[in-house]
Amino acid sequence: MQEAEAKRLFRKLKIRTLLDLALILPVKYEDTRLSETIEVGKTGTFEAQVLATENRSGQFRVRFYLPKFSREVTGVFFRATPYHYRLFQPGSSHIIQGKVGQYRQWLQLSQPKTIREHGRIVPRYKSVLKESELKALIESYVTERNLYAEGLESREVETLLALHFPERGSRKILSTDYDEETLEVLKFAEAYNHLRKLRKKRHDFPALRALTGDPSGFIGSLPFTLTGDQRRAIESIREDLARRDRAARRMIIGDVGSGKTMVILASAVIAGEGKSLLMAPTSILARQLYEEACKYLPKEMRVALVVQGDRAGDYREADFIIGTHALLYLEDLPQASLVMVDEQHRFGTRQRALLEALVSEGERRPHYLQFSATPIPRTQAMMESELIDVTLIQEIPFEKRIHSRVIGRQDFGALLKHIEKELDEGHQILVVYPLVEENEEIPYQSIDEARGFWEKRYEGVYVTHGKDKDKERVLQEFRERGRILLATTVIEVGISLSKLTTIVIVGAERLGLATLHQLRGRVGRNGLESWCFLYSNQPDNERLGKFCETASGFEIARLDLAYRDSGDIIDGTIQSGQKFRWLDLAEDEEVVRRAKERLVSVRSEERNFS
Repeated sequence: MQEAEAKRLFRKLKIRTLLDLALILPVKYEDTRLSETIEVGKTGTFEAQVLATENRSGQFRVRFYLPKFSREVTGVFFRATPYHYRLFQPGSSHIIQGKVGQYRQWLQLSQPKTIREHGRIVPRYKSVLKESELKALIESYVTERNLYAEGLESREVETLLALHFPERGSRKILSTDYDEETLEVLKFAEAYNHLRKLRKKRHDFPALRALTGDPSGFIGSLPFTLTGDQRRAIESIREDLARRDRAARRMIIGDVGSGKTMVILASAVIAGEGKSLLMAPTSILARQLYEEACKYLPKEMRVALVVQGDRAGDYREADFIIGTHALLYLEDLPQASLVMVDEQHRFGTRQRALLEALVSEGERRPHYLQFSATPIPRTQAMMESELIDVTLIQEIPFEKRIHSRVIGRQDFGALLKHIEKELDEGHQILVVYPLVEENEEIPYQSIDEARGFWEKRYEGVYVTHGKDKDKERVLQEFRERGRILLATTVIEVGISLSKLTTIVIVGAERLGLATLHQLRGRVGRNGLESWCFLYSNQPDNERLGKFCETASGFEIARLDLAYRDSGDIIDGTIQSGQKFRWLDLAEDEEVVRRAKERLVSVRSEERNFS
């Protein structure tokens, strides 16, 4: 096949690699080899002679003689056409194929078809191309030599060739109902191919400067001990920032309450006079981080805050600037050698890129750290690490005592007694509703419908939601003097509410497990005994039951993935979207690990067809 034509077909298929092509597998196999036996219940292919035909009860019946077996079989056609009457003339010979059945002592073939060419196993494909075009591509490129050149080993090469060319080689695969060995190879090939594409997508740039500040004094001055995961994250960042030949690109993913703030502050210390920026998604989060920075950073470090309508410190002179997207609109934003983004998924790609571009210098880029409190499955983190360096913070500085429970309508009285007990002890309550206004399609109360009940019964009730322009002010006021907060999932990420001990999530089965975990993370922030009640009309929901059994965000993320489609990391949509055909990111961590190890050991040239 001409290379220009091959490239055209690859573009039409929207694939870029040889393994993309090799993983377009036959949808079925047509076995036209003559059968050696007659087995009832199985499809057989036979040489046959027509002895006689008849119509009976609206059916066209053909009596065949099978010379090889010296016996007769009846072909039954329920939807006969003039073609069948012309074709099956008494005395004519055919190769016929059909499923063998038995009626009393007679063998029958239901709606048998005639085969012009026989003696072969023919793979059948479905794609946007004509089958002949796809087969020509596969014949030209899915070769033993090319598969070995991709870095595959003999078992994988043999399996992929057997799937496409069933008549070649010693291994025979004649069904799309794959055995365990074949599935294992397909999972590996899919993971390996995906990882290679991620690696090619990564672009590294030289750094503005090497940052070599020593965080040990800062760490030693803290009134608490950092966890092993926090220390390992800081050490990885320190090694990253010390390089000038490559600007750091690292994502730090911490479970709820794992202490990412201390890692952020340590990173700012390492940057030192090289200056660092942190962009947070909300003013309340930015102020919270600013307060922590002022409290824990060395006194000689100058810290500034830039949020809409509010400033603190001189950002032009500061070593560490904390702000919201308001940073993007500063005309005199100083060049910073380290850019950090907190809750990175809350910003668009364009916003993150703009912040980085504002302080870049030609090809040289700032070191770049992204922080996220949304755990992803370990398998997915392993995948993503080909695109960007990934650090997981799984340890929690102190043990959280959170009791999770699924409740229903019959438990509402007991819930109110619990709420009143917690309020008497000076604690705060959060009730999360699925929507703001009444919706007949959702069988739960909205905030608008429920607020009258709470406001009549209790003092200090605050209300906010995503469309509330004053939500940050409401959250700040509630934090300081509120008792009960009614909200939507706007509360999912962010504000630290130290007195919050109870969260009630209404219609919990409507939310993903990762979102439920983020919401649960709002309580028990300072080690107080806390409760998470999942209010549902389906209290026996299996998924919610499993959620209540585990506190690990990374295990929750794995469960969430098992219940939903996995993400397409290449396009950046981590939580939902593309689903691998064979690879299961919730279960196949070991397969991905092997694929990564192979990728490290193989330095083959990848042929790019696009």
